[in-house]
Amino acid sequence: MTDSTKTDLKQVTTSRRPVIDPALSEDLMERVLASENLRNAGRQVKANHGAPGIDGMTIEDFPAFAREHWASIRQAIRDETYQPSPVRRTEIPKRQGKGTRLLGIPTVVDRIIQQAIAQVLGPIFDPGFSASSFGFRPGRSAHQAVTQIQRYSKTGYRVAVDLDLAKFFDRVNHDALMARVARKVQDKAVLRLIGKYLRAGVLVGECLQPTATGVPQGSPCGAPCAPKSGSC
Repeated sequence: MTDSTKTDLKQVTTSRRPVIDPALSEDLMERVLASENLRNAGRQVKANHGAPGIDGMTIEDFPAFAREHWASIRQAIRDETYQPSPVRRTEIPKRQGKGTRLLGIPTVVDRIIQQAIAQVLGPIFDPGFSASSFGFRPGRSAHQAVTQIQRYSKTGYRVAVDLDLAKFFDRVNHDALMARVARKVQDKAVLRLIGKYLRAGVLVGECLQPTATGVPQGSPCGAPCAPKSGSC
């Protein structure tokens, strides 16, 4: 084999190596736990005016709690010993009287951690979503979806289909979801933490129930995670 042939084969082999985006392979957990990211997460959770979780803590109670406990919580997340609390089950009526929607309300602490995760993972996944996807995406809304439909109608389209996947969030397969998230997230600590949230359980009245499937609506990592199960 000539030297030129060896060089050509080396170039071919090199060109076939997968190119990994540095943003996907770096230490994402440290970005999640960065002080500025956590402060932004706290502001967002406060702006959402969510109800308390199973511990009864309100967002107004959180600053005093954080001054005493946040350093140990952050270290527990780094050490992978942190265990999320179960979500609190509540029901709200659906529009037009079509039954009820099940919500899972995390504790304020878990909402802030989940929001911090979502802020880091969002920019990784969002570019891969369809331009026609408007749900649970920053800077997008149902009003924009209606506007797009109106633009289509002006080009000659005459039918718009409105549909809802029954109990979609309740039936998301955890293994399938995590496999798709892992295609773009290589930080194992972040993947394991998300898995803990998926399996944290739900408190229904006084009864703790396991969550073998589904993602909770009502949490920062709930509904936004669901599109990843089919869009990654």
